[in-house]
Amino acid sequence: MNLFDVYPLFPINIVSGKGCNVYDDKGTEYLDLYGGHAVISIGHAHPVYVKAISEQVAKLGFYSNSIINTLQTEFAEQLGKACGYEDYSLFLISSGAEANENALKLASFHNGRKKILSFKKSFHGRTSAAVKVTDIPNYIAPVNEGLEVVFVELNDIETVRAALSSKEYSSVIIEGIQGIGGILVPDDQFMRDLREECTKTETVLILDEIQSGYGRSGKFFAHQYAGIKPDIITVAKGICNGFPMGGVLISPMFKAIHGQLGTTFGGNHLGCAGALAVLSVFNEENLIENTSTVGNFLMEELKKFPQIKEVRGRGLMIGLEFEQSVKDIRNKLLFDEKVFTGVAGANIIRLLPPLSLSMDEAKDFIERLKKCL
Repeated sequence: MNLFDVYPLFPINIVSGKGCNVYDDKGTEYLDLYGGHAVISIGHAHPVYVKAISEQVAKLGFYSNSIINTLQTEFAEQLGKACGYEDYSLFLISSGAEANENALKLASFHNGRKKILSFKKSFHGRTSAAVKVTDIPNYIAPVNEGLEVVFVELNDIETVRAALSSKEYSSVIIEGIQGIGGILVPDDQFMRDLREECTKTETVLILDEIQSGYGRSGKFFAHQYAGIKPDIITVAKGICNGFPMGGVLISPMFKAIHGQLGTTFGGNHLGCAGALAVLSVFNEENLIENTSTVGNFLMEELKKFPQIKEVRGRGLMIGLEFEQSVKDIRNKLLFDEKVFTGVAGANIIRLLPPLSLSMDEAKDFIERLKKCL
């Protein structure tokens, strides 16, 4: 049997990792500035994480959600303290797409409306109720026939205001920072105005923090720069440092009903143990503070390159926009300078390294990039 060919693959077989480096089957070391789509939050093979996963899998990896799982309870408590949402509830699932699907479903259950407002160049996953990406080639996701999705320009509050005034929309879903769309940062005042309009029209505000959350922006959630509180927050990627896991943080305005939401693997014992280890490392190593410090340094240094049209982002979620295609630059970084990066569209390089990236490693990347430019 062959693999279904939906991903272009580099001819590199990565077999191990340590911190912000990964190694191929020939022993070649690469600096990881992509973190596997931003999922590696505390670094590869962190000893605290490895110990937690190893000890838990030796006891119990998974059992039904119909029994008490004290690891879920402990994780919910620790996550609430870490992100400042102690009064919210947590529903655990297995992925970011699943988190958004449940968030959209919960919003529709809450107010009985079917329409969703989203933003151009957004991406919210690939499941049956997920909002599709727009204006980005080769990214396709289905939209459930029962949910009508309307896309507007990011930061256009007047169009949003006019749409929500109809009171037809169940929810607005927005990324804290658009990832696949090109590292586009919503304006802080726009976010505050959006919160106000959603409250006024009884529209549920969903913040998709799957890529921009979990410390990546230099705050626990990117929307916290605007000083707002959404009604639902979705998380995944960095939540468990590579183990498939997602979550929905739910405002006290929602009433839980047995059978309302469901999952098979969500909140399994192994995932919860790993996620607790991630939060422990966040605290012990001040990773969110490190993300802000190293990220600010990187962005300031990158802005000095005349070849780069624009540097966007916050923390260690950085987009480098060029006038031309970045294919050759990215290939030089990977094959000549041994640096993994990501892309968004044809002319944007994405940097999403582990949040443990050191200042020395950031400086090393700058020197390697200089050689490629």
